[in-house]
Amino acid sequence: MRKLHALNYSFENSQEKNMTFEQVFQRILRFMKRDPKGNFRLMFGTDSQVHSTYTRFVTGVVIQQEGKGAWACIRKVVIPRQMKNLHEKISLETSLTEEIASMFTEERKDQLIDIVLPHIYKGASFTIEGHIDIGAQNRNKTRLYVREMVARIESMGLEPKIKPESYVASAYANRFTK
Repeated sequence: MRKLHALNYSFENSQEKNMTFEQVFQRILRFMKRDPKGNFRLMFGTDSQVHSTYTRFVTGVVIQQEGKGAWACIRKVVIPRQMKNLHEKISLETSLTEEIASMFTEERKDQLIDIVLPHIYKGASFTIEGHIDIGAQNRNKTRLYVREMVARIESMGLEPKIKPESYVASAYANRFTK
């Protein structure tokens, strides 16, 4: 098992490139502190696209304040081969989501919770979700892996979301896999 080096990770969005994880975390803190009385959802999700000589994986990190907008960024990972095995691809998508979620240590999560805590009785809330690009419908080839991937996300203490609710993976990250 390789050690996670959050410092070596590079995140980006339309405004900034080459952000470290610490910079991402500071942007999330700043976003939440603007209006701490809100309903916040911290969401992670990964999607992938097989290209001719490689497979691109994109993980989205989104902090949303319901009714008040969001701040988001992505992390790209390229595997230098075509990944055609569906289970392998879905499993790696889930692993990349877990990897980013694991950077939010208990200490970091506590910092985020402490922002909304004084406002809980006024309706403020904070949830952390893992969005998985799979669906349970019969026509969906990924339905075979729903239970396995949902269990993995739950084991990390995240609230799992699958299609059609997994929009960080299936819509946001998806845009950057092409």
